[in-house]
Amino acid sequence: MECSIREAQFSDLKEIRELVCELAVFERAPDAVTASLADYQRLFKEHLFECLVAETDGKIIGICLYYAAFSTWKGKMMYLEDLIVTKAYRGQGVGKLLLEAFLQKSEQKQAVLAKWQVLDWNTDAIDFYEKMGALVEKGWWNVKKGLTNG
Repeated sequence: MECSIREAQFSDLKEIRELVCELAVFERAPDAVTASLADYQRLFKEHLFECLVAETDGKIIGICLYYAAFSTWKGKMMYLEDLIVTKAYRGQGVGKLLLEAFLQKSEQKQAVLAKWQVLDWNTDAIDFYEKMGALVEKGWWNVKKGLTNG
């Protein structure tokens, strides 16, 4: 399969959001995506996030959505929010291409750390990340608080 990785464009946002919705279903939270396409469009224009897309035959089959962040211990880091490959293309190396491209972008942006999360039950993803040389920290818990704006 021929697959290319490129930076996302504004016109890709509808397909990007659809893949995020596919991920939410996979992660057993189908109603959790509340950000609208308009939100994606506004925040993309504000440069709040960046995204790489995997494409084959003019169709987006995977994404890697990320943004710059700051680690008080390490300095500049890149946070990988979502890495998604649509179900029909999983296991064909697309995720590896996206992750490698994200890590390369992170180095180009002079980040000293790349960080992301994985669900504890997603053993396929955990195995994949460990094979890529990533450290899966099991001692940290997610903490979040919804705000009135969301």
